[in-house]
Formats: sequence, C-alpha cells, structure tokens
Amino acid sequence: QVQLVESGGRLVQPGGSLRLSCAASGFTVSRYHMGWFRQAPGKERDFVSSIRWNDGSTYYSNSVEGRFTISRDNAKNTVYLEMNSLKPEDTAVYYCAAGRNEFNYWGQGTQVTVSS
Repeated sequence: QVQLVESGGRLVQPGGSLRLSCAASGFTVSRYHMGWFRQAPGKERDFVSSIRWNDGSTYYSNSVEGRFTISRDNAKNTVYLEMNSLKPEDTAVYYCAAGRNEFNYWGQGTQVTVSS
C-alpha cells in the first residue's frame, strides 16, 4: 500500500528556515517522480517543486526558486524540501506527492506558518 507521510511543518519567523520530510512506503522514491505542493487558505493547491525519478532533475515554481531545495534520500526512501528565507506568503499546508506520469499519490499535508 502506497503511503506518504509529511512532517516538519511548524510556526517560523520570516527569514527563517525549515526542512520538510516526506517518508514513503509501499514503493521506492527513486522510481517515482516526487513533488511538493502547497495550499494556502482560500486558494488552490499550487506546485512548489519536483524531482524526476530517472535523472534527478529538479524543478521549482518561480515563487520559491533560489530559496527552496528538493532532495531525495534513496536509502531512507524519503524526500525533503529545504526552505530558506521564508516569507509570510509561504504560509500553507504543504503536501508531498508521487507518481509515474502524473501525481496520483498524496500525503495528508503538514502546516507551515510564517509569522512574527
């Protein structure tokens, strides 16, 4: 059974850093495209970042490019999202996703709040 469990979200001050984790079970992250999405209150779920399974290429939305870094630990079967220089507009529930041709497996989300 495929399962994705996010963790690491919390309240952080503007300019701070966080690392989100996505622990996968039931499949191997190195064989799936892995991604992070986020949804702010009253808004649609938006793409944040992804990493391709075959060549490790990474992609970022314009709003997080240069501040966030996605990575993958195959030994731990876990994907990470390192977030730096956090802004209040980064406040959202962050979701981990996995898939082969599209993202069709989702975690339950972890709340990130950026506020002073």
